[in-house]
Amino acid sequence: MSAAVVSDALEQDHVESHLHPEPTYDLAAHPAPSGREEIWRFTPLKRLRGLLEDTAPGGRLEQKIELPDGVTLSEIPLEEAVALGGTAPFDRLGALAAKNAGTAWLLDIASEADVVDPVRIQLHGTSVEEAVAGRVVVRIGNHARAVVLIEHSGSTTYNAFTSVLVGDGAQLDLVHINDWADDAVHTEQINVRVGRDATLRQFEFTLGGDLVRTSTNVDYAGPGGSAELFGLYFADAGQHFEHRLFVDHNAPKTKSNVVYKGALQGAKAHTVWIGNVLIRKVAEGIETYEENRNLVLTEGCQADSVPNLEIETGEIEGAGHASAVGRFDDNQLFYLRSRGISEAEARKLVVRGFFDDLIRRVTVPEVAAKLSAQVEEELQRHVLAELDEADRGQA
Repeated sequence: MSAAVVSDALEQDHVESHLHPEPTYDLAAHPAPSGREEIWRFTPLKRLRGLLEDTAPGGRLEQKIELPDGVTLSEIPLEEAVALGGTAPFDRLGALAAKNAGTAWLLDIASEADVVDPVRIQLHGTSVEEAVAGRVVVRIGNHARAVVLIEHSGSTTYNAFTSVLVGDGAQLDLVHINDWADDAVHTEQINVRVGRDATLRQFEFTLGGDLVRTSTNVDYAGPGGSAELFGLYFADAGQHFEHRLFVDHNAPKTKSNVVYKGALQGAKAHTVWIGNVLIRKVAEGIETYEENRNLVLTEGCQADSVPNLEIETGEIEGAGHASAVGRFDDNQLFYLRSRGISEAEARKLVVRGFFDDLIRRVTVPEVAAKLSAQVEEELQRHVLAELDEADRGQA
């Protein structure tokens, strides 16, 4: 089935749903939210620092970029970014970023290229005073293979719209690390189109920021495409981390697998995970599964986890979801402590095991090592410090 046929089928098989509004670049079709809408009800709108207003941002992020052979980065007009294709924005934040970014960046990976070294893009914010709008297109050509690593750090008020176009038979590992300073606000919509028999693996790691709200939306340009979406987040006191996933199975014999895991600690730490999967009538023979697990480490935290499945055909290989929010497993802690391991060290081991299967999937070894160290640092900063203080009090 060609991309044109799939596109026609998508239009004819339109499904009205409050879970995934009609995508469009028209800002008028994305009115300012009240907070009662389904896609906004978890988001603290007042903490967005005006990102929902139609004003041209004046700030910039510092950039450090490493491009291996076979990869180019160029600045293009916003109109050209739209013409390259991909799904339009699903919400007002995405439409505003696409409208007000000024220009777009095109990261282009040549067809047939086998890019051994990772593409590295480091974006660093230096101020929260002036908002920043970003527009990025990542395009990987047919039968190419690459790893793209995007790292965020520093202080900023940043809204971005990113299109990812994965060519037929291509293989892309896309890694996002959101390691912002505690005062940063980051909103981003990442819309991915997976080509025929192509493979996408996306990793998203959110470890810092005052408010981070990301939305990843996947559809398919032909049969045989596969998308795996993995995420890890660790929220501290007062932080709001919100991850929204939507997989639109609009072509037959496609696959998707979503696994996100989070930990929370500290007063008013709040995480939100929304997983939506739509299986259209044309999507016969597909397989999909979505999973979200949350580990609450201290009192005063809140984790919201909402999986959704909308199925328009029964001719599928399999579909399912799982969701859980819980505290430390007392049996695990008892088992470890009964073997002479302190409570602090036992908790550390449980959290390591909780995240380990996700971290081990990352194909960049230094990134996996860095993530393990950051999880350790998060634990040391709060939970273990509290236990050490309690131990000193008993002594």
